[in-house]
Order: sequence, then C-alpha cells, then structure tokens
Amino acid sequence: MDYHRPHTLDAALRDLRQRRPRILAGGTDVFPALQNRPLSGEVLDLGAVAELRGLSRSAAGWRIGAGTTWTEIIQAQLPPSFLALQQAASEVGSVQIQNRATIGGNLCNASPAADGVPPLLVLDAEVELAGLDGVRRLPLEHFILGNRKTGLTIGELLTAVHIPALADSGRSHFLKLGTRASLVISIAMVAARISLVNGRIAACAIAVGACSPVARRLRRLEQALIGQHLSDVSIGSEALDGLSPIDDVRATATYRTSAVAELVVRVLREAAQ
Repeated sequence: MDYHRPHTLDAALRDLRQRRPRILAGGTDVFPALQNRPLSGEVLDLGAVAELRGLSRSAAGWRIGAGTTWTEIIQAQLPPSFLALQQAASEVGSVQIQNRATIGGNLCNASPAADGVPPLLVLDAEVELAGLDGVRRLPLEHFILGNRKTGLTIGELLTAVHIPALADSGRSHFLKLGTRASLVISIAMVAARISLVNGRIAACAIAVGACSPVARRLRRLEQALIGQHLSDVSIGSEALDGLSPIDDVRATATYRTSAVAELVVRVLREAAQ
C-alpha cells in the first residue's frame, strides 16, 4: 500500500492529480467494503486536512466542511431548520461511527440509503467541488447521480456543503424506518422542513431516501400542501411520484410506498412541534 496523508488541501489535490488514489476520509464506508481484505494500492487519507473541517456561518448561509464528522454536526449550535440533519447524524451507525464518519464521505459514497442526504435536500444544499483548475458548486440533487455514482470528475474532491441563508427559516424533522431502533440500514426515511402561518403550511420541503436509486425531493407534493391546515394533511401513494422502491430482504416495494405515505404525515407534524 502506498499511503499519503497530506496536511493541506493543495497538497491533497496534487496527490489526487498525480496518483489517482483511493480516497479515505473517516473510513467507515471504505473498510467495511473491503470485507476483511487488506487496504492496498494508492491511498489518500484526508484526515489531517484542517481546511475540510468545521461549520461556519456567513451572510450567504452555512458552510460545512466535507471532513466534518457527524458528532461535530450533532453538537453544533444550529437553527431549528437543521434539526432533521442533526437527527439523521445521530442515526449514522453507533457513536463510534459518528465520531469518525464525515458528511463528505456519506455523500460521496452515494448510497440510496445514506442518512444525510434527505435532510440536506430539504435545506437546498449545494456541494463545493475543488480541483487544481478551480472550484465549482453543484446542487446536491445534481451531484448524486445513482447508486455509488456522483458528479465528481477526475482530480476533484468534495470540499464542503453549503446551505443558503434562506434555509434558516422554518423547522425540520427526520424519521427513519428500520427493522430495529439503531445500527440498521433504512427501509425508508423522510425529512421535511416546513413553515406555518395560522396552522397552515406556508412553505415546505420534503425528501425521501431508500426508496429510489437516489434520495428525492417530492416537489409536486410540496406544492400541493401549500395552504393546507396541518391537521388536514393526508398522503396517498399517488402523491409519491418519482419514487421507485424495490423489493429486497428488508421490505417489499409495496410496504415501502405505504410506509413513506405515513412517514411524511408524521414528519410534517413532528416538524411543527
């Protein structure tokens, strides 16, 4: 194994351009995927790059470094609209995993059941991608392209997640359905962010994970809910357009569809509490 642990982002990008290595952040996805085989080949460990860590707020919004751990996100002082993200962070494996796993690794692993994606979608998140030729930003929903597929090009690293200032408004909630309470891959999960006026929905964002190759915003449903009183909300399966759940060892597609309809109602009501 040829192991590299740079201390600056520029050094990491040079290594990436020269060597085409395997990227290691927290390692909580990389090592289980090896299935007890040794780590081999070129490895670029980003754990020492301080520029990739931390949360900060500016007039434009929030910046979360790609190397920020889920524990750091859980412990951060964030507005109520970020509660769904913090709840999802607490569902990422065990506390030991949360201490190591990074938000950037969760996104780049691009699992359909990645806990962090639905809460970030309802916050209108963008990803920051850096290469030696410059930096670009991409909406998160255009970054994750499919199961284990992302919009990263050769020589690029995901360096940060950006949340616009407008996402500070409203309240959010996250619910995850699994076969047990923790340490489980999702059957389905839903995140929502809503704003109410006199008990009626003035704005909302809803995203569902583990029910399609990538987590999805339910934009048609979001529009249909505007103006409804929260106590009147009910969701039928016909409202869940864009989802394509599968049958697998955890659940059937039919069960997932009915579960999501119920989870959406619950998560909206919990967000309003």
